[in-house]
Amino acid sequence: MENLKKNTFEALTGMRAIAAIMVFVYHNRKYWRNDLPFPIMRFISEWHIGVTVFFVLSGFLLAYRYEDSPLESKKSYLKYILLRIARIFPLYWILLSFFFFDTAYSRNVDTYFLQYSLLYSLFEKYSVSGIVQAWSLQVEFFFYLLSPLLFLLLKKNWKYCISFLLGLFLLSCAIGYGLHVYNGNPEGFLYPLKFMMGNTFFARSLEFFSGMLLAYLMKKEKGMEILKRLKNPTLYGGIAIIVLTIAIALFARNNFVHGVERWEGRLIHELFLPPAIALLFLGLMSEKTWVSRFLSTKFLVLLGNASFVFYLVHISYFNLKLKEYIYLPDRNFVLLWICSIIIYLLIEKPLYELCRKLIAKIR
Repeated sequence: MENLKKNTFEALTGMRAIAAIMVFVYHNRKYWRNDLPFPIMRFISEWHIGVTVFFVLSGFLLAYRYEDSPLESKKSYLKYILLRIARIFPLYWILLSFFFFDTAYSRNVDTYFLQYSLLYSLFEKYSVSGIVQAWSLQVEFFFYLLSPLLFLLLKKNWKYCISFLLGLFLLSCAIGYGLHVYNGNPEGFLYPLKFMMGNTFFARSLEFFSGMLLAYLMKKEKGMEILKRLKNPTLYGGIAIIVLTIAIALFARNNFVHGVERWEGRLIHELFLPPAIALLFLGLMSEKTWVSRFLSTKFLVLLGNASFVFYLVHISYFNLKLKEYIYLPDRNFVLLWICSIIIYLLIEKPLYELCRKLIAKIR
């Protein structure tokens, strides 16, 4: 467990690259639908779990770094939120602005406020418009807003935290179905349940909770004693992820849809997969294995740092525009990574550093 004390998470950064690659393969699986064996396609169709990896990682990192310190004062919380905004919004706004300026792509999209605020992804009607994959940023940002309170509740008693999350879920269900009864809810705000289960923080909060719980245990002496009893967490965490992904895939109707469309698959995805991912994270931080060494290489860490850009450009507007000029047999996989690294180094990283300096001046 010595690595945990150093507070170095290079392997987790490298894991971000793996998660981004999984999402890329998942979104491009249609091209191999008739070439790969049925079991393989079924397995790949569940690689949307790369997003779950991101959510568990966010839960861990924010809880480990901030705990409930943003709640110490209004100013502390303001600076915390501004940093979170600076983390995800500037690059998203830049890409979205290019999308809107290009009327050939955006002529049928007029929900400007919903798109720029990320609230579009709370409506089923608009959920596949604009920068489609940015729906997950909405989920992340709701977690950013609530994470200090959630960690405070977790420190008091994990049951308080779970109860609060359950209450939010039930409230969101009541709003969505209440609007449906009232006026039909034509835009699908938090409705129907199938949409909400996949696209909102309220239904996916346990993914973040698993990461937060890992951070909480690492912060406590008794928690560390519990974690030390877990043998070979990298091996068993990795095996559990593979087994659970296969289990989810078994509930898919065919080799292209998701097993999470069935309640059995969704139950496995929300209740059992996140703890398995958290177990793998523990192993990557505490064990010196070939997996952790590979993920900690400079190349994988660079890809991990650029993974946010890659996630935003690998489908939707940027990639569609890129395909107009060049479209390689690998579906522009390598080219998209090159573009992502360039954008990360020249735009995202400097912009975030500038925002951090400006926010630090708030007194």
